[in-house]
Amino acid sequence: MTNLVYLVPLFPLIGFLINGIGWRKMPKSAGGAIGSIAILASFIVSLGIFFEVKSTGATTIVHLFDFIQSGKLYIPFSFQVDALSSLFLLIITGIGFLIHVYSTSYMHDDEGMVKYFAFLNLFVFSMLLLVLGANYLIMFIGWEGVGLCSYLLIGFWFKNRDYTNAAKKAFIMNRIGDLGFLVGMLMILFHFGTLTYADFFNNLHNSDVAISNNMYNWIAICLFIGAMGKSAQIPLYTWLPDAMAGPTPVSALIHAATMVTAGIYMIARSSALYNLAPLAQNLVGIIGLATAILAASIAIKQYDIKKVLAYSTVSQLGFMFLALGMGAYTTAVFHVMTHAFFKALLFLGSGSVIHAMGGEQDIRKMGGLNKHMRITGITFLIGCLAIAGIPGFSGFFSKDEILAATYAHSPVMYYLALGAALMTAFYMFRLYFLTFTGSFRGTEEQHHHLHESPAAMTIPLIVLAFFAIVGGYVGLPPVISEHHSLNSFLRSVVSNFGEHELSHATEWMLMGLSSGLVIITIIIAYAVNKKPNFAPNTGLAKTLENKWYVDELYDAVIVNPLQKLSGLLDRFAERMGIDGLVNGVGKIVRWGSDRVRLLQSGQVGFYIFVMVIGMTLLFAISFFWIQ
Repeated sequence: MTNLVYLVPLFPLIGFLINGIGWRKMPKSAGGAIGSIAILASFIVSLGIFFEVKSTGATTIVHLFDFIQSGKLYIPFSFQVDALSSLFLLIITGIGFLIHVYSTSYMHDDEGMVKYFAFLNLFVFSMLLLVLGANYLIMFIGWEGVGLCSYLLIGFWFKNRDYTNAAKKAFIMNRIGDLGFLVGMLMILFHFGTLTYADFFNNLHNSDVAISNNMYNWIAICLFIGAMGKSAQIPLYTWLPDAMAGPTPVSALIHAATMVTAGIYMIARSSALYNLAPLAQNLVGIIGLATAILAASIAIKQYDIKKVLAYSTVSQLGFMFLALGMGAYTTAVFHVMTHAFFKALLFLGSGSVIHAMGGEQDIRKMGGLNKHMRITGITFLIGCLAIAGIPGFSGFFSKDEILAATYAHSPVMYYLALGAALMTAFYMFRLYFLTFTGSFRGTEEQHHHLHESPAAMTIPLIVLAFFAIVGGYVGLPPVISEHHSLNSFLRSVVSNFGEHELSHATEWMLMGLSSGLVIITIIIAYAVNKKPNFAPNTGLAKTLENKWYVDELYDAVIVNPLQKLSGLLDRFAERMGIDGLVNGVGKIVRWGSDRVRLLQSGQVGFYIFVMVIGMTLLFAISFFWIQ
């Protein structure tokens, strides 16, 4: 089955070509069916590959063709099939298929539905390239592909200027990070002469390759800059909340299973490098923790249902990078998996709410939706329980593992991370209580329009809710089971670095502390939002509502000075300098030709006079020159 791995990205590519070429004439239902079937076919093949890798534990390189060959430089177009890539294949195609099915109903009334599915297929194709590539160059091709597709999908409703601005913002901020990734690749190529994972990782410990420890740190930091852009870490995180401009299923796909997890995949894949780069590893952990806290605090005072989930995604990505910084690579991958389940569930649940509310996204105008949308309400509650880390749900196991790894590394960082986890529980249940409980606060027309979503939207919610409950049992903590299935599966590719064993008593204490505080936080969220007060915020609350004014800070420090500088350059360097020089040459030639043409008077006597003067001058010059 491994030899058929090329089919996994091929099916979405075929779906993209069919829908992309025929989107103007193809029926909407046909476009949705083609797009969904393409991802389903990829999922079936991925499932076969996963079980084959699970049974053999082998790493297989599938060579497709020679991509670049010049002198000593050789970069094949090859796929690497191992435990890490096969797991991501299941996440991408599995969650992707459910989102495609959901989209067939959600986007049914949109005139560009077929084009939407073409973009969606291209997005999945690019993400599959990213995780399957056997070298950094193939990863980079997929990396740039998802960046392009995010631009197309975020700005899908391009007639709205704000949406196109959000798409441009995502594209530009990702390019900033991508430059760091590109520099890191060039440094690897310069020092090691290869971009292939196997050769690079083997040469890391090769004494024949003379490279300082500082260079390991610089390469790792450059790669991390790329991850910061793609996975929305400080300071390159502000694009992701604005990405809510795209259709809700796009938000689920970008924020749950694909694009934003690319940075975590890249660092987990490069774990051998980061183990030799302690400075870079600490930087990853510190920035991840700072991002988790900052984004969680912002989410507390947001009123757009999708914005709350967007900042939640940024915060959860911070937790994943925190785990990577602690050297707990498999733990970060574990949280990627559980997060894919409950975050896709929450985004699709929000889409169901928006669909029922006629496009309304302000939670201040909702309330009491449980009475009208039982399936959406129950599944959304399951997603909230999972992300909050309630024991028994998937998020509990992965988040507890991150907190335990952080405690073993630094108790101070642990308590800061615990604070971010408690904020997560608060803002998610604030969102749930304001949306689904109490009395309805919208208009009479919205109340009349309330209804449960069709089966094409609710079935994916039910499937995701099931995995949001059971998905964490592949990683039971040592106090419950000594066998961690996910660790065992990934050990051949990625292993945790610098693990510190905690005693069972300490683990029980940490689990009890976090679980107890989360439950208390949920009770507080209920008490605060039982009778909601939407008076204008002041002080710190207003600062949080305005997202710590980070966008305004960026505008003041970066955007506005650049615009003024570009205005000055346009006026003086472009118009007066370059244009002035070019136009000046033309004016001088024209002015000179206007004067010279006066010599052509048509009078023979004048011509003879000029000829005599010329001869006299030549005679004088030659005479004095000879002297």
